Amino acid sequence: MKNTKFIGLVILVIAVGLAYMGYSESQGAVSSISSAVNGRPTDNVMFKYIGAAVLALAGLLLLKK
Repeated sequence: MKNTKFIGLVILVIAVGLAYMGYSESQGAVSSISSAVNGRPTDNVMFKYIGAAVLALAGLLLLKK
């Protein structure tokens, strides 16, 4: 039981890191230009945000067990 909670916590930390990486990349020059031209962030930023959300959900579910 403790291993499950520890793994859930590790997954949550990874999710926070991935979300930070996505945010950091979204503030870069390439993403700013892409947002200005297309009206949306780059695909890499979106993949990182989506991955962070999925990992956060998985981590929370493991912590709840």
